[in-house]
Amino acid sequence: MAQSMTPIEDAIRTKLTEALKPTTLDIQNDSHLHSHHKAMQGVTSKETHFRLTITSPEFAGKMQPARHRMVYALLKDEMAQEGGIHALQLKTRTPEEEQKVAEK
Repeated sequence: MAQSMTPIEDAIRTKLTEALKPTTLDIQNDSHLHSHHKAMQGVTSKETHFRLTITSPEFAGKMQPARHRMVYALLKDEMAQEGGIHALQLKTRTPEEEQKVAEK
C-alpha cells in the first residue's frame, strides 16, 4: 500500500472528523507560504502551516478560546512531532453561526 503524501493533513482530517463531527471542514496547507521564514530553515516537511475552517455542533456554548483548545488538544501529537504542525490558523463556528454568515 502506498504511503500518503499528506500524512499530517490526513491525521488532522481523521481526528477532527471523529471527535467534532463537523458539518464543514476545510483544510488549507499554507506551508509553502512560510518555507522562507527563518524558523523553517532546514525543515523538510511540507506540512507545517495550516488554515482550518471547522463548523461543528460540538462548539455550541463555547467561546473561541475554548474551541481552539479543543482543536489543539486533538492535534497535540502532530504539533509535538519533529516536522509537524508549526502553526494553525483556526476559524471555528457552530452550524447556527455559519448559517448567520451565509445569510449576510
